[in-house]
Parts: sequence; structure tokens; C-alpha cells
Amino acid sequence: MTYPPLFTLDLEGVFTPEIWITVAERSGIPELRRTTRDEPDYDKLMRYRLDLLRRHGLTLHHIRQVIAGMDLLPGACDFLRWLQERGPVIILSDTFYEFATPLLAKLGYPTLFCNSLRTDSAGLITDYILRLPDGKRQAVRALKDIHFRVIAIGDSYNDITMLLEADHGILFRPPPNVMADYPQLPVTTGYPDLQKHIQSLL
Repeated sequence: MTYPPLFTLDLEGVFTPEIWITVAERSGIPELRRTTRDEPDYDKLMRYRLDLLRRHGLTLHHIRQVIAGMDLLPGACDFLRWLQERGPVIILSDTFYEFATPLLAKLGYPTLFCNSLRTDSAGLITDYILRLPDGKRQAVRALKDIHFRVIAIGDSYNDITMLLEADHGILFRPPPNVMADYPQLPVTTGYPDLQKHIQSLL
């Protein structure tokens, strides 16, 4: 029996630029450029970010203003529509609902599973709340359990367990360090290349 395809994709680096890099550039805090493309330990990375935000007094409101001015990656909407014609699409991201809304609007509100933030009365981000540890892999496993054939696409260390759990995992424009650490995963360099690879799996 052949199960129907379902696609799971990261948000940042696949459909949008990296949010934290954009915030770093707009806020003048270069240390915020560090992302999951650099740091495999997500909790360590987030504690580092939250400390920087506290020290610089950068609030959720400031970050949302930056995100509202972000554009999608060129061709992202066309690629998403192409994918949706071939099966259900779920975006599995380690971003936060408090960040993602303006970007989802530009993508036409696809389904997004991500995390949440906790703020204080001044609007400073005090903590982050995961749905569950290793949520991307857990979501893919659950989708396979209900008999979907999962094709997963991501670019960073935090996508790796999702890609390895999926029936087919594909790296999209990964940095050299991620490619070097996971040579077993196929690499695609742009949407046309990614579409060709996906089509070969259908």
C-alpha cells in the first residue's frame, strides 16, 4: 500500500529570512545573529538570546515591529502553492506564535506548529514554552503513525531529527557545517532544485 504524501517544512530559511538575524541587523545587536544554523543546542541558544534581550531592553513589541517589515524569500509563495497542489503542508518551526503572525499572513495562513513566549508587564520576553521536547520529530512520527508518507524540508541543526524521522528528508540551502555533519541528507540549493527533487519522490 502506498501512503499519501504530506510535507513538513521549517519556516525560517525555507520560506522566510532568519528572524533573529533580521532583528540583529535592525537593532544593532550583532550577537543576535547566532541561530540554529550555528548552535545545535536550542535551549542554550534561547537562554543566550533572552539574556541579550534583557540586557538591551528589547521588548516583544520591538521585535514584532521588525518582523512586520520582513519580506518572504523570493518565490516562497509560488513554491508553497505548488507544494499544496501535491499534498497537505504543515510548517514545523521553532519560532513562536507571537512572532510568526505577520509572516503567516504573507504566506496565506498555512498550518503552523510552533512554540510560545512568556512576557512580563513591561513586554520583555522572560521565557519560552515548547509544545514538547523535540517537537518536530514527534510531529513527523505522529503523522507517520496515521499513515502519511512524510517528506520533510529544513536547513538547520534543529531540523535534523525531523529530516531523519521522515520517510524522505531534504536539506534546503543549509550552511556548510550542517552539510558536513549530515552528508547522508540530500542538499537542494533553490526552489526549482527542491521541486525537482520532491517530484522525483512522488
